Amino acid sequence: MTDTRSDTRFDPGQADLRWQRAWEEAGTFSADSASPKPKSYVLEMFPYPSGRIHMGHVRNYTMGDVLARYKRMRGHEVLHPMGWDAFGMPAENAAMEKGVHPGGWTRQNIETMKAQLKRIGFALDWTREFATCDPEYYGHEQALFIDLYEAGLVYRKESEVNWDPVDMTVLANEQVIDGKGWRSGAEVEKRKLNQWFLKITQFAEELLDGLGKLEDWPEKVRLMQENWIGKSSGMEFSFDLSNGDTLPVYTTRPDTIFGASFVAVAPDHPLAQSVAAQNCDAAKFIERCKRGGTTAAELETAEKLGFDTGIGAKHPFTGEYLPVFIANFVLMDYGTGAIMAVPGHDQRDFEFATKYNLPILRVVAGKPEDADLPFGTEAEPGDGVVVNSGFLDGMSVEEAKAEVIARAEAEKWGQGTTVWRLRDWGVSRQRYWGTPIPFIHCGTCGVVPVPKEQLPVTLPDDVDFKTPGNPLLRHPGWKHVDCPKCGGKAERETDTLDTFVDSSWYFLRFASQPADKPFDRDEVAAWLPVEQYIGGIEHAILHLLYARFWTRALQHIGLLDFAEPFASLFTQGMVTHETYARRAPDDGRLSYFLPDEVERSSDGAVLKADSLPVEIGRVIKMSKSKKNVVDPDAIIDRFGADAVRWFMLSDSPPERDLPWSEAGIEGCGRFVQRLWRLFASLDANAEGEDKSLERKAHQAIAAVAEDIEALSFNKAVARIYELTSAAEKAAPSASRNFAVRTVLLLVSPMMPHIAEEAWAGAGDGGLIADAPWPVHDPALLVEDEVTIAVQHMGKLRDTLTAPKGAPKEDLEALALASEKVQRSIDGAAIRKVIVVPDRLVNIVT
Repeated sequence: MTDTRSDTRFDPGQADLRWQRAWEEAGTFSADSASPKPKSYVLEMFPYPSGRIHMGHVRNYTMGDVLARYKRMRGHEVLHPMGWDAFGMPAENAAMEKGVHPGGWTRQNIETMKAQLKRIGFALDWTREFATCDPEYYGHEQALFIDLYEAGLVYRKESEVNWDPVDMTVLANEQVIDGKGWRSGAEVEKRKLNQWFLKITQFAEELLDGLGKLEDWPEKVRLMQENWIGKSSGMEFSFDLSNGDTLPVYTTRPDTIFGASFVAVAPDHPLAQSVAAQNCDAAKFIERCKRGGTTAAELETAEKLGFDTGIGAKHPFTGEYLPVFIANFVLMDYGTGAIMAVPGHDQRDFEFATKYNLPILRVVAGKPEDADLPFGTEAEPGDGVVVNSGFLDGMSVEEAKAEVIARAEAEKWGQGTTVWRLRDWGVSRQRYWGTPIPFIHCGTCGVVPVPKEQLPVTLPDDVDFKTPGNPLLRHPGWKHVDCPKCGGKAERETDTLDTFVDSSWYFLRFASQPADKPFDRDEVAAWLPVEQYIGGIEHAILHLLYARFWTRALQHIGLLDFAEPFASLFTQGMVTHETYARRAPDDGRLSYFLPDEVERSSDGAVLKADSLPVEIGRVIKMSKSKKNVVDPDAIIDRFGADAVRWFMLSDSPPERDLPWSEAGIEGCGRFVQRLWRLFASLDANAEGEDKSLERKAHQAIAAVAEDIEALSFNKAVARIYELTSAAEKAAPSASRNFAVRTVLLLVSPMMPHIAEEAWAGAGDGGLIADAPWPVHDPALLVEDEVTIAVQHMGKLRDTLTAPKGAPKEDLEALALASEKVQRSIDGAAIRKVIVVPDRLVNIVT
């Protein structure tokens, strides 16, 4: 290799920028849809432009980048795009808090983050870049929304919502914390509002069945989606109430009907509301429930609370009247909003019955003789044999379910049915910074879609955020329009779409970007499904479920030929770091400090500013609020992009969390220089063979390819370390040159800048980014030599190299010829020689 510089160290500050410019000028990573090569679509979940990228972004995109570069080397036409999930509340919050426009704030953040991503040298097709806040993008989204409306998959209805009276917006259940708005801290109210919905429930069965075909998705993600969809088979029937009414309930366990000891309804159930209208204590209890958690997860862990309505529910078999409670753990949007409570076999019912001293009856046991076994501290929801249940006694759980349903249907007081946890997707948001919902409200014509030739319906720029609430409602002119049907005065819809809609089809727009429609069907079909999708586990349910639904909905209306958007999914671990904090002496509150502000030693940590101790906290996910973040730019300035990329791939399996380590990144920086010295040692005039080293190189070629394809990057890194060490130790030869060049090619998807610099120095011409992956010789993957351990009286005395499969007599002769073995035997008579082929020789004297 010819080094054109006097400095023998690799200078990433110069090389990184030089090769990034070279790739950009050559259009190296621009995907060609017309290419005859096999197509490969590699995609990482696109980021929200919050201001700066963090190490979690770096890890995520480095993994995808290695795969994309590798696929190009294997002869694929690779689509590896980047864009911005740009709508949402953070931008609107910034507008309120900083007095800036959400659009300007977002665009500035995009420019900053784009520059940061380019500094890391990702092989991205920037020609396809877009932000979801681009009118061109969301105009096509509006057209698709109208298409779904015309297909009957979009509707509008009155629905109860969580309303934040300070921010004046609807909140998702997950945004209500202890009954308060996540941002404002205000007491959340329940309100009835007209909302727009997407009919995701129409595809519930398809979405559930489709999970079984996603073999290259993590099992935990498929299970999370399965639970969220929540298909359950059971029975719906009605209790006759003591007040003359009837109460429909749904149960998944009709086999336990003889174990029912009370009935419970949700706080917003009509029966509860009726009782509250006559009883102020009931009304107060319902108000208390509204201030509690709203998610199923919160209700699962919250204290179980109830109010006895004084009404009885007649048991359909025993005739006994069971007390009816209003209970905080019953959800109105599941089943009928009322439950038959069986404390012995449901933990929530068990906790409630324990609190209110209600009977806990055993109706399922491990075996019949356990019918009178007392309960411990928890319910027993498992399988077994039915007991204490009259005509059901001795049946299995499934037999008893079928028998109860059969009797209920024969006697016409109940029926078997299937219930889904999944609810239609409410997409209305009373916010400015989102895609305007493309509909017009006319007093004469009703709800009318905006004509497609008038799309996009763009957001007005002249809005005021000084007053809480949706600025579109207060805008003097934007919402006032003529009805496209009758020409009369009308108003635009002022709600905007949930930002999850924006991310439910962006992968289609990356693949195809015609001006006159959202995408070209044939071009999309050539690229999709996405071959490899990479992102965090936090998106396992909503984003991935909505994207699966949206793809199916577009297939349903004839715009797509496939149902699943992502063939393979990988959820990477987080980048973590310990925290540094100090408690305030007055109230004990913690103030956090950045790692750069702290000096760490074996004795602990001190703040650089005052040399006083700080508390070292747990190693947790990097978080701006905890300040345990490391700025990628600062690390790249010190060590270069390749060292950062190598660190992200090296230590931890990619699905596990990666603890950030100063020593680790320094070690990666040293390895970059070590590689540079190795590449500089190429000797074009070297001759001779080293068969063992050549074998190691061919084995590395095959193994690293296999590891990258399996996303086992840490294993690929380990194999490159091994081959590097072997090449460093080898004497100059043509075989060593081959091994060094192999290291260069294998490392190029991971450390592309040093690889390009060395490739240019070696005089190969062109870019290593365009070079093919090295070809291995399958014959050299099989070891033809083995290491034999030689023992005397069971103790290791020597090791020998022998041909694989050598005869026992040859191994015995080799062992006895060893000087070390002869010294150990010291003339003693040999009684026996034990030979284990290809493994060991043990000499007994």
